[in-house]
Amino acid sequence: MRRVVITGIGTVNALAKDVPGTFAALTEGRSGIGPLGFRDADRLTIRIGAEVRDWDPAAHLPAANLPLYDPVTQYALVAGAEAVAMAGLPFGLGARGGVILGTAAGGISTWEDSYRAVFAEGRNRVSPLVVPRLMHNAPASHLSIAHGLQGPVFAVSSACASANQAMGLALQQIRSGAADVMLTGGAEAMLCFGGVKAWEGLRVLAPDMCRPFSLGRKGMVIGDGAGVLVFEEESHARARGATVLAEVAGFAMTADARDIVAPDPDGAAAAMRGALADAGLSPADIGHINAHGTGTLANDRSESLAIVRVFGDHAPPVSSTKAAHGHGIGATGAFEAIACILALSRGILPPTLGFQAPDPECRVDLVHGVARGARVNAVISNAFAFGGLNAVLVLRQA
Repeated sequence: MRRVVITGIGTVNALAKDVPGTFAALTEGRSGIGPLGFRDADRLTIRIGAEVRDWDPAAHLPAANLPLYDPVTQYALVAGAEAVAMAGLPFGLGARGGVILGTAAGGISTWEDSYRAVFAEGRNRVSPLVVPRLMHNAPASHLSIAHGLQGPVFAVSSACASANQAMGLALQQIRSGAADVMLTGGAEAMLCFGGVKAWEGLRVLAPDMCRPFSLGRKGMVIGDGAGVLVFEEESHARARGATVLAEVAGFAMTADARDIVAPDPDGAAAAMRGALADAGLSPADIGHINAHGTGTLANDRSESLAIVRVFGDHAPPVSSTKAAHGHGIGATGAFEAIACILALSRGILPPTLGFQAPDPECRVDLVHGVARGARVNAVISNAFAFGGLNAVLVLRQA
């Protein structure tokens, strides 16, 4: 089997607009959650989120192209440029390079602006660029154009499992020989009036803070941004002298096939077991778990039970970084894979912020308060989605 490694990472999120800033914020235990600043936020019941603040797309992207880019695409292009630069990838890999990117909502701000123009402002037409801006594959397609990648290029939309499923499929493309290099991860820009209003209807959003696995938690907090990783066939990377950050060792995805919103610990446990088997590892080989850890009552209890079923009462340390960068929905798995590289490369397990007191129904060794130092050879990154979809990655030292 062809081995797959990570040679570049890039991100834009509420903590920072690049990887070094994100690593610093995760290490120092800073949160990007704050008051929402977009139009009509004062009409919302939930008024906090992990926004990408002070975003100036013209500072990062050609002004002539900006009419084509919804914010979700802007974030993906900037994160992708950082990842490609770190990897030292040449332009124009042609059919040997591709892009698989996750997103749950695509260009939702473009939808909202267009609906507002037609229904609220009485306009009879919208821009001819509306469809190219809002389509879910826009971020992936623009990344392929920007970097000359003509192989497999498509979007994955599986709610909060989107980025992990995208990365798992990218892994499989390289393993199968369909490509040598894949840009993968996820992008989301859901923080607009309509996006938050829709989530308010589910009553799963916290009004104050995200508190994963803690007593007193009240729900999740949405976050925007993108995370892009360069997955590369190992011999291809070694031949060109690339720095290898980690190996993508295993992946599995399962479906609960039970409930459209309620999580099932059996499905989550099956995905973790499957990813370990794919990596050829045992539970004892895992030194850290980056949990899905949304801060909702249902997820955190279900995920804790699944972890205990797989790892027993001596599971490795667990972090949820969602209280730092927010729940990035279709991008969140990419943020968390980047956090896993922090653990693997620097031995830093980021803290779970917002913790108040242990929940006896969440029996995990939670890293909270401050970062924890640890020698880590392999990590698991969980992503579980509405629809009963579970996607788990295993990364390890290369």
